Order: sequence, then C-alpha cells, then structure tokens
Amino acid sequence: MLKIVTIFLVFIALLAIFGKLRLLLPRNMRGLAQKCAGCGRYRIGKGPCPCGRA
Repeated sequence: MLKIVTIFLVFIALLAIFGKLRLLLPRNMRGLAQKCAGCGRYRIGKGPCPCGRA
C-alpha cells in the first residue's frame, strides 16, 4: 500500500513540474487562444481576422 501511495505522489509531483515548465513558455507557444487586437474576437488559424483591422 505504501508503495502505491509513493508512486502516486511522485506522479503528481511530475505533473506539477511539467505544469510549471509550461508557464515559462512564451505566450504564443502555450496554446492559448489569440485574440484580434481590433475587435477582440478569437482568431482561428494564422490568417487575418475577418474584421480586417488586425
């Protein structure tokens, strides 16, 4: 039983470490949705926004 708990805690610690590393990435590499600077809508893909402002 102790072995299972220890493995679980190590697994959770590894997930936390990888979560912290993801926060250190630049904003555009984190997988966050990008918004248009002109209208504020979410941009899908790399093309221009349909509003034409940004």
